[in-house]
Amino acid sequence: MSFVLHGAGVSRGIAIGHAYLASHAALEVAHHILPKNKVNNEISRLDAAFATVREELKLLHASVIGGPASAEFGAFLDLHRMILDDPTLLSAAKTYITQNLCNAEWAITQQTDVLLIQFEEIEDSYLRERKTDVIQVTERVLKALLGHPGYIPPPITRTGDSILVAHDLSPADVLQYKKHRFTAFITDLGGSTSHTAIVAQSLNIPSIVALHNARQLIHNNDVLIIDGDQGVVIVNPDKQIFTEYQLRQNQLELEKKKLKRIRTTVAKTLDGVTIDLHANIELPQDIEQVKENGATGIGLFRSEFLFLNRDDLPSEDEQFEAYCTVVKRMSGLPVTIRTFDLGADKNLDSNKRVAANPALGLRAIRLSLAEPKMFHTQLRSILRASFYGNIRILIPMLSSVPEINQTLRLVDRAKKSLLDEGIPFDSDINIGGMIEVPAAALSLDIFMKQLDFLSIGTNDLIQYTLAIDRTDDAVAHLYDPLHPAVLRLIAHIIQSANYAEIPVEVCGEMAGDISCTRLLLGFGLRQFSMFPTQLLTVKNQVLRSYLPDIRHIAEEILKSDNPKSIRALLTKLNS
Repeated sequence: MSFVLHGAGVSRGIAIGHAYLASHAALEVAHHILPKNKVNNEISRLDAAFATVREELKLLHASVIGGPASAEFGAFLDLHRMILDDPTLLSAAKTYITQNLCNAEWAITQQTDVLLIQFEEIEDSYLRERKTDVIQVTERVLKALLGHPGYIPPPITRTGDSILVAHDLSPADVLQYKKHRFTAFITDLGGSTSHTAIVAQSLNIPSIVALHNARQLIHNNDVLIIDGDQGVVIVNPDKQIFTEYQLRQNQLELEKKKLKRIRTTVAKTLDGVTIDLHANIELPQDIEQVKENGATGIGLFRSEFLFLNRDDLPSEDEQFEAYCTVVKRMSGLPVTIRTFDLGADKNLDSNKRVAANPALGLRAIRLSLAEPKMFHTQLRSILRASFYGNIRILIPMLSSVPEINQTLRLVDRAKKSLLDEGIPFDSDINIGGMIEVPAAALSLDIFMKQLDFLSIGTNDLIQYTLAIDRTDDAVAHLYDPLHPAVLRLIAHIIQSANYAEIPVEVCGEMAGDISCTRLLLGFGLRQFSMFPTQLLTVKNQVLRSYLPDIRHIAEEILKSDNPKSIRALLTKLNS
């Protein structure tokens, strides 16, 4: 029987293959009352189970070094080890055993429930989804207690076209499955920031999450079509649909091969205007993809990856080495390092309160200014790395002139400390600001007097302008990059910067969306920054664009306040 499932597409592309169902059996845990003289033995059992899981994660971590997406996998495993070592899990479970005279399995499940309730109260979607990591870790502990640790999937006979169907996947699961080279992942659980999504994106394979009942409805060896663009899974398609998707898949593969031919071609419009296409990265290891896709620089290096998934702060030398690795490999091309975008929702100290609305709380530059010692260490490391290449510093979430003044004073302080120690750096390093708060967009004339360049973070700018949390399913459909107010604000920023001769770049999702490429060009944008995998598609659109025609239609779009008219004009612009 043929049917269709709808979910959230988190990695684009089309995959056709046969279903391979990952095991998903809930662990049944009994509740036993123990005599007092057995409590110490039960605590020892729990310690032994934690030690077993700790060793499993250690071996898994060692197995990914040097492999594809090893940094991402390693970071996830580090997070699982941190959860395992968190006293709120092990110590609390031991206390529960002692106070309630119960078995270790029951104590772990009860403490897990407590932690999950705490995670449910977190408003930030990324942190809320980390509850799945807690579940995955405690399941490993329970398996160790029940005598079957370290589940290894059985070998599969079908190769090359298998699509993994799972209720949920942990990084460790993916590590165990990766040798089978699945062509796609689909899961019942997960979201746009879930580990499954991140892993699928890093491996560059189609992926759909949040399908809810896929694991129940799909059977082993069912023929599946995965449309990552539309978030659609077609189960046992009829011949006509199957043939249609085969043709689309072949066409996509041909287009990818053709795009590789323009990797070294200069991104220049038909009327001869050169466009800078930069890449967004999170890890030094991403540079390989950046070079493969012909980026002319790094437009956004998200430095906060160094601070996450660990129980200590990265030292100045550790940060310096990471920045140096990137700048040296870029061989003189510009590298823009954004200072850490951490916040109240991503506390380094787990004992601190979680803000009621973390998106509007103590985050980004606000946190940097509130933690000057931590910020000073990062600024010194970036400045030291600037001696070895073309580095720019980008400050996130600026909203007022006093923030700029404080930031520049701290940069000067970091420079002076290096001068006093005789450590070389680029004394003329450029300092820029992210324009992602409407207040900043409306204060550009003041901002541009003190900043060397601007970078538009469209994701947050849209969210804040429309007062919509795009991670909230109830209102996500209202998140609209083509809202007239959003378009006018973005155009205002670009045109104001161009008039003042201040470099301006878009580094949010709109930069990598080819339906918006010509629109942004029409607004006057000449620098884009996006995921490395989007570069060649956007370059191809640039090469086929003629700016005089584009400007005319872009002006019409800005004058319109009718969503339907805007979309019709955008279709005309891209035809």
